[in-house]
Amino acid sequence: MKMKATIAVLVFTLKVLMLTTISSSISGSNVPIAALYLLGDSSVDCGDNTIFYPIFHYNLSLHPCNGSDSSLIPHFLAKKMGVPFTPPFLIQNGTLQGLLNGLNFGSAQATIMNIAAGNHPLQSLNQQLRQLFETFQLLELQLSPETAHVFIRSSVFYLSFGKDDYTNLFLRNSSGVRLKYDGHAFAHVLVNQMVRVVRNLYAANARKIVCMGILPLGCAPRILWERDNATAVGDCVEEINLRVLEYNTMLEERIVELNSELFEAQIIFCDVYQGIMQIINDPTSYGFEEVKKACCGVGRYGGMAGCVDPGQACQDSSSHVWWDLYNPTPAVNSLLADSAWFDQPFPNICRPVTLQQLANCPC
Repeated sequence: MKMKATIAVLVFTLKVLMLTTISSSISGSNVPIAALYLLGDSSVDCGDNTIFYPIFHYNLSLHPCNGSDSSLIPHFLAKKMGVPFTPPFLIQNGTLQGLLNGLNFGSAQATIMNIAAGNHPLQSLNQQLRQLFETFQLLELQLSPETAHVFIRSSVFYLSFGKDDYTNLFLRNSSGVRLKYDGHAFAHVLVNQMVRVVRNLYAANARKIVCMGILPLGCAPRILWERDNATAVGDCVEEINLRVLEYNTMLEERIVELNSELFEAQIIFCDVYQGIMQIINDPTSYGFEEVKKACCGVGRYGGMAGCVDPGQACQDSSSHVWWDLYNPTPAVNSLLADSAWFDQPFPNICRPVTLQQLANCPC
């Protein structure tokens, strides 16, 4: 065991030396990112990282992904960054090499707010952040504080939250949320929590941070099924999309402030809302046919109940915008990842820089 730990330390030390000596001269897409750490909801987790998810998923999808390790935005981005597939936190074995490969702390149905919805607890942002900081402590113990700090500064931290705060808490008034907050106040609370987490990450030496916006929930099959299209404008429920836009705008404004304040960091906001709306408004230009109905779901729009078995999915998910109740298909996620990295086909969805520029940043 000691020999393995020593070898892992030596390998990592060489990796750090390579990062520090060549990072400033690299300008291509093959950038040596140390690791990718994920925090979020079903946009980063297929249910593998959620305790008792097969029991507590209720009418949501038992399979929020299509069963592939290449179906979510961070899956595609990991390949572009040249880092290993990020394994779920719950299955990691605590070895140094396992920690150095990056971890996925995300959990399907996770929320920014630390509130239980219904009879089952949703894993909050705070819980995932605590697990990440425990990982930082392990790195410092097994390496050294100085070496661990270099590693953390060279890693990318990807935050994707908010969807379930609206779908499970605000829209359903779980735990009396709407008695405490109107739409603006709710968005303000969520954004303040995200800003607090970014500050905490910065204090722990994180310098490359990605904050994803919320997708257009008013266009999702579940929302269309619940509203039965009665309040829809075009293919979406405008009232709900306006709530999402309020949150996204507020978060981006605060990120602009953070970039000015935390001068060593590069924090970017990725506007997946605008990318998906471009597809919905002009689907054929991007190779899509179905913008309302889920590929894997039951009932009208496939929005009554989620995907219980991938075998019930449509034959060609690439023609659909939505995989299930709230999650896009791999085809959509692939385009969003391309845009986040290459700035095409949806220019400027990640601001102030692309993820490729973030990777190049000598932060």
